[in-house]
Amino acid sequence: MSAPTPNSYNIAGEDLPVFDNRVAFAEKLIELARKDSRIVAVVNDSVGSSNLGAFREEFPDRLINVGIAEQNMVGVGAGLANAGMIPFVCAAGPFLSGRATEQVKADVAYSQLPVILCAMSPGMAYGELGPTHHSVEDLSWMRALPGLDIIVPADEQQIRDAVEAAVANPRPMYIRVGRHKVPNTTPAGAKFERGKFVTVREGSDVSIIATGSMVSRALSAAATLAEQGVSARVLNATFIAPLDQQAIIDASTGTRAIVTVEEANVSGGLGAAVASLVATSPEAGRVPMAIIGTNDWSPTLSTDGLYEHFGLTAANIVAKAKEVLSRA
Repeated sequence: MSAPTPNSYNIAGEDLPVFDNRVAFAEKLIELARKDSRIVAVVNDSVGSSNLGAFREEFPDRLINVGIAEQNMVGVGAGLANAGMIPFVCAAGPFLSGRATEQVKADVAYSQLPVILCAMSPGMAYGELGPTHHSVEDLSWMRALPGLDIIVPADEQQIRDAVEAAVANPRPMYIRVGRHKVPNTTPAGAKFERGKFVTVREGSDVSIIATGSMVSRALSAAATLAEQGVSARVLNATFIAPLDQQAIIDASTGTRAIVTVEEANVSGGLGAAVASLVATSPEAGRVPMAIIGTNDWSPTLSTDGLYEHFGLTAANIVAKAKEVLSRA
């Protein structure tokens, strides 16, 4: 497996083109806004970083820029939702989830207002800008709020599906909109269903449950494991909340071990959610697990360098899968 490049990512010997999910996000939002006048965008002086320049040009009266005031931004979004609009509140992930946590809790999740919170450039997409600009705690913070859907699209198709679902059935949502380029991994014809994972590869020895930018790396790891005689199931955890409990139970009973992979802190994110279910559900198998994610403040490195530093690589997924299988 070759390392990710600006233009492609190698899975099973095939170089796949990679894409910035913000582009597909903006294209889909504009397409839907042409048909539905309720759609508005609210930003925190982040038109450029949210890739909403074309939206502003076409709908200048439907983009509200509150300036660098994230708490107000979420409050404005809640007010618009209360008035019958469908607000897409867009800001860099660390500032949307960190600075405005109280407003997300009280104005959106508790009030059950259909605000679509769009965390742009999540995870470690900002690279060398460091921990202040990394959004790796957001899955933990947002997962603690009842009634808030948490969606982490893996590719272009899923971000388009997520935006369409948000307009078709508005509800409180937190969507990660990735900036670091990834290949398309969603199988043709795969359904986008609330609270459901997507099976992107079948397997019987170990289940690799990955989310967002890590799905392509999980697929690459599965291809390597297959060459070594290990059958790996790969699940795309599109929804962190609500969680696909049945898919996790099936993984714990249908394979001998589980590895989770997320571009997020391991305290309270996807891995913690899976481990909690496996440990407490009477239907789950008691299988060994490995949880891969961040676990410390990051050094000053590029995004790909940070993936290497924290073991968010196909090679480390392979190593962890073999290790947990040795304990099965």
